[in-house]
Amino acid sequence: MSEFAELSLGDKKYQFPVITGSEDEKAIDIAKLRDETGHITIDSGYKNTGATKSAITFLDGELGILRYRGYSIEELAEKASFLEVAYLLIYGELPTTAQYAEFENSIKMHTIVNEDMRKIFEGFPVNAHPMGVLSAMVCAMSAFYTGDKSGSDELNIIRLMAKMPSMATWSYKKSQGHPVNYPNNSLDYCSNFLNMMFALPVAPYQVNPVVSAALNKLLILHADHEQNCSTSTVRLVGSSHASLYASISAGINALSGPLHGGANQEVIEMLEAIKEDGGDTSKYIAMAKDKNSGFRLMGFGHRVYKNFDPRARIIKKAADDVLAALGINDPVLKIASELEAAALSDEYFVARKLYPNVDFYSGIIYRALGIPTDMFTVMFAIGRLPGWIAQWKEMKANKEPIGRPRQVYVGATERAYVSMSERA
Repeated sequence: MSEFAELSLGDKKYQFPVITGSEDEKAIDIAKLRDETGHITIDSGYKNTGATKSAITFLDGELGILRYRGYSIEELAEKASFLEVAYLLIYGELPTTAQYAEFENSIKMHTIVNEDMRKIFEGFPVNAHPMGVLSAMVCAMSAFYTGDKSGSDELNIIRLMAKMPSMATWSYKKSQGHPVNYPNNSLDYCSNFLNMMFALPVAPYQVNPVVSAALNKLLILHADHEQNCSTSTVRLVGSSHASLYASISAGINALSGPLHGGANQEVIEMLEAIKEDGGDTSKYIAMAKDKNSGFRLMGFGHRVYKNFDPRARIIKKAADDVLAALGINDPVLKIASELEAAALSDEYFVARKLYPNVDFYSGIIYRALGIPTDMFTVMFAIGRLPGWIAQWKEMKANKEPIGRPRQVYVGATERAYVSMSERA
């Protein structure tokens, strides 16, 4: 039996169908609202607007559930490789042994970045923010890989998965005054990235398996997160039939904002500020409870999760493993540990469900690995790439219309032009 929602406007009533998702999510289909009533809805920030039907990621913030294509994030992070999860998101199913080998080998064939693109990179200043560089380089790929028969969507997907880690390391190496490292395709995806980041001509990098495993988990945890700001941006740009490269570049720009991908960078900056102020965490815990203090604990709570962020449970263990394996004695990370302990035991934070989130722990791991804070969001982008690709691919396969939000105009009504001489 069909279910409908009824809207009353004056003496008229209108019915709109109710859609039920596979996890029993409910939505009211208002596609014909304006045609039938002459009205639109106002939903600032689209917090209550479903822009699409998607089969990629299920998220329940109240229950703390996150699943990719039906697989729990806990099981994927424990058992899968990042490239397995990337394949799952992009193509809908976990790969067979043969499919995985073909996918991995295809990526390894395309890890080298065009030398002409490197000339563009050399034009950026040494202190350029890595996210700006990455966005520009990804967008430039549409100029290098277009207009030829090799520019199919599938090959563009492989190129992005292969080249983005290579390009991401360039900014770091340049900022350090080091020559860039070329990919070592004998290594797995995560180990290859670490090698490109940290290998020096005089000191070859030995990949620590604990570190590589932690990075693998981090990338999986960031791989998709439903219709967030950057993902919605990728779909909106792609809805105009813009290229995959242009759409992903737009997503990188959206992710660069501190309210989105920059949260883990803000965690470390907060910890640094506490250290500079003497390191008294009890003082800052008290300030966080005081609404008039203007201080906010970064990396605690989440806009979507009203329970413990399921990703945080997973990455906390990885953070502990990395710190133990590397034997790091960092006062900033000691402060992080004290804040974590306080937030998990203090009734104020427990009652408000202000638990440490994935940004809190990912910042700690990146700090421990020696990755500079302005590279944190780049790491997020590398992890989110397969999710963006999957969302763009789904939007295209569904032949979704070009995105075109409406507005309610609140400016001046019609008025006559006044010549400049009369405006004096």
